Amino acid sequence: MPKTALHISDEMISRFRLQRHHLSDEEPADATAICRDVCGVQAQVMSSAFLQLWTRNHSVTRAEIENALWQSRTLVKTSLMRQTLHLIPTDEFHVYIAALRSSRVMAALRVMARFGIAREEGESLTPLILEALATQSLARPAIAAAIRPRVSKRVRLWMENSWSAVRVPIAEGLICYGSGEANEITFTRTDRWLSNLKLETLSETEAQCALFRKYLRAYGPATATDFSHWSGIPMQQVKAIADLLDPEMEKITSEKRSLLLLRGDVAVLKGVSAENEQSCVRLLPSFDIFLLAHRAKNHLLSEKYYKRVYRNQGWISPVVLVDGAVAGIWSHESEKKRLQVKIEAFGKLSRAVRTAVAREAERLADYFARDLTIQFV
Repeated sequence: MPKTALHISDEMISRFRLQRHHLSDEEPADATAICRDVCGVQAQVMSSAFLQLWTRNHSVTRAEIENALWQSRTLVKTSLMRQTLHLIPTDEFHVYIAALRSSRVMAALRVMARFGIAREEGESLTPLILEALATQSLARPAIAAAIRPRVSKRVRLWMENSWSAVRVPIAEGLICYGSGEANEITFTRTDRWLSNLKLETLSETEAQCALFRKYLRAYGPATATDFSHWSGIPMQQVKAIADLLDPEMEKITSEKRSLLLLRGDVAVLKGVSAENEQSCVRLLPSFDIFLLAHRAKNHLLSEKYYKRVYRNQGWISPVVLVDGAVAGIWSHESEKKRLQVKIEAFGKLSRAVRTAVAREAERLADYFARDLTIQFV
């Protein structure tokens, strides 16, 4: 018999997601735990990645995050969902790679095909890149210089017009990002960088099921289409995964939407209460992952303000988040010893919310070790 959908209010769903994203935590988690629970922090812009972790734990420091990335290596930086850079726990690296490998490799090979590069020739670049990285990490120009004399003219043309020659080995999990001098981006072989880690071998299906479960724990209730949008895995594959996981999931309805949630999280969702709770107010930085996980965004903001947050060429504005909804955008500039924060509200903010926003701005100024100047416009 078909499952009967459970009706849950949008407010309860928002509070559930806020809890899972450590945005309403009383006991903050460390950087690695946060990255584990939110399915990675987007790191196209590293300053934004640092702030995504800060807004979920105001005591975390940039030095702690950098130590986790470059020294203890409990975090790893690589390209994953939607071909974008993320910070993820190192011990989950194999899950993300196995789940996303085929779709991301094919996407890279399709780009090469536009330059007349056949699949075999495109794949032949990987051993050349691994050879160049055999003993040291290298920046992108150094990798290109090492392999250029050994490839065809059409491959050299592609390299001159492509953002990166390393997309295939990154997608295959053979290389990742390493530390560099003076903010220089370097790449390193994962068999060297993560040499002390014993990673379980998963099939693509097993890994995709594991990733779907992780996604629903962080961003559920959600749809299979949402997961495809977030992960970049083609919808045909996602439908098959959803069928396999059907016994583990419950159907949720909210405001005429049909959503999915792991059965084990239903009791947690139903136990969320907004009664006698203070508003959850956060300053989310640009590209914050909370804004990127669902195909439709009407649970976050009205269409009227959409373009002010989701801007051209994939830029995502920093936002003022109030109880899981976008109440405005913000910006900051450092000048000498002061941090200037400007708040542009989409509507009238209550006195309590304005006070909470100002408190968050003060904490942001502490993060930057600056005195605060705040302006509401």
